[in-house]
This record gives sequence, C-alpha cells and structure tokens, in this order.
Amino acid sequence: MDAVLLGIVILQVFTSVLSFDNGAPASSCVDMMPEHKGVKPQPNPAPYSIHPSNTTFQTGKPITVVIEGPDYRGVLLEARSGSNPKAIGTWQTPPINTKFLACSGNQQSAITHANTNIKNNSTVYTWIPPDTAQNIVFIATIAQDRTVFWVKVMSSASSGAGGTSLDVHNSAERIVTLLLMLSVVLLANVQFLLA
Repeated sequence: MDAVLLGIVILQVFTSVLSFDNGAPASSCVDMMPEHKGVKPQPNPAPYSIHPSNTTFQTGKPITVVIEGPDYRGVLLEARSGSNPKAIGTWQTPPINTKFLACSGNQQSAITHANTNIKNNSTVYTWIPPDTAQNIVFIATIAQDRTVFWVKVMSSASSGAGGTSLDVHNSAERIVTLLLMLSVVLLANVQFLLA
C-alpha cells in the first residue's frame, strides 16, 4: 500500500514538473510549442478564434484582444508583424490568472497563464502597438488542459493607420453604410425635385 501511495506522489510531482502550470517558458516564445512532455498538439482547426478590437491600429493606441471559444487554462499570446517570429509591442497589465512573459528581449511582449484557473471569453488582453509595426497578427497557443492544446492559433491581420482594413465584416459594413447614405441623399434630392 505504501509503495502505491509513493508511486502516486512521484507521478504527481513528475507530471507537474513536465507541464508548466505557472506559465509558458521563454523557450516557447518563437515556436509557441508547450513543453508538455509526451503530448502533441491537437490538429487544426482549433475551437478558438482570436478577436482584436480593431483591424487597424495606431502607434501607442491600445487594442483589446479576446480569445473566443471554450474555457481554457493555458495560454501564450503574442503579436507579430508579417512572417517575423518575434513578439512585438507591449501588453498592458495582464488579466487575472495571467502574467507577462519576456520574449524578444521585451519584458511585456507576451502574455501567458499564471496558473491553471479557467480563462474564457470574458478574459480581455490589452496590447500597445509599437511604432515599427506593419501588418499585425495575434497568435496564441491555447490549452484546455495539459494534454489538449492548439499551437499558433491566429487572428486575421490588422494594419497600421492609413492602411487597408483586412476585416471583411468591417469592409462590408462600410459599404452598406455608404450605400444607405447615398440612398438617403438620392431620396432627399428626388423629394426636393418633386416639391
């Protein structure tokens, strides 16, 4: 009986050492692969999507980011420019149950979990774009638990101020708004001419 109990204790300690309950290690910054020994990521598509508050950004103006999908316990979240694998920008105060992770020489360039408490759609992350940013994509590794995780889940791209928005919904909304405004102006002119 004592041997079984000792075996369980050793297994618990071994399992907790092999996973990072208190956040991703800095060695995961580039490839975003958790160091969960003996476990492979889930195939895509992930049940998560990353939603920034804006599809265009300006240097120094905060953008909020939400990871939508089922509850999750682990996260590594970065902003990247183009195909560059380095995290850029600065994250503001991490939400509860998360913390900063120093990537690319910046102490606040990534966010990771501080524990395995639940994070969800109401967990909001705030990012500040740097002046060198071009096309930005938010990228994350998201773990439901130690053995179920997805690597490099990406948002759609965001562009700098003055750039073209890459969000189809925002573009469609602008077109519909423009068409509605043109219809109202046309209708007003017709009414004026008929009066």
